Amino acid sequence: MSAFIDPPWIAEARRNIGVREIKGPQNEPKILAWWKAIKRGGIKDDETPWCAAFVGGCLEAVGITSSRFESAKSYETWGSPLSAPAFGCVVVFSRDGGGHVGFVVGQDATGSLLVLGGNQGDAVNIKAFQRSRVTAYRWPLGLPMANAASLPTLAAADLSRNEA
Repeated sequence: MSAFIDPPWIAEARRNIGVREIKGPQNEPKILAWWKAIKRGGIKDDETPWCAAFVGGCLEAVGITSSRFESAKSYETWGSPLSAPAFGCVVVFSRDGGGHVGFVVGQDATGSLLVLGGNQGDAVNIKAFQRSRVTAYRWPLGLPMANAASLPTLAAADLSRNEA
């Protein structure tokens, strides 16, 4: 059992583990609700890359204003900058064709970040990411950081290979 207590947005994110895109003409209602929560309700499908909608939907659900934009890279300037990862922080990554955003929930024994995010293999889950891909660590403006000193080391997760 971890001594780390989930900030409210991480508790909200964990409640959504397992939500995934619906292939075909139907769309996952939770993904559409995240688009609406970040004021992008004009996006009416679950095929548009939705990692930023997931992060924003979780933040908005607990009363924190998100970037309110569909781009993962919009989080590079959101909130307060951090020089290192902290449990619960927003992390932005580079990837071919754009970016990716999620929440840091730990690290594995090799030092890869364990990220709770949306649109990771078309689902909400925890995947490992190489730190070399990080472009920003961010924290909600004005909120205290209870677990900033270290990250929990958890069992390894599959390395993320699809965030599009």
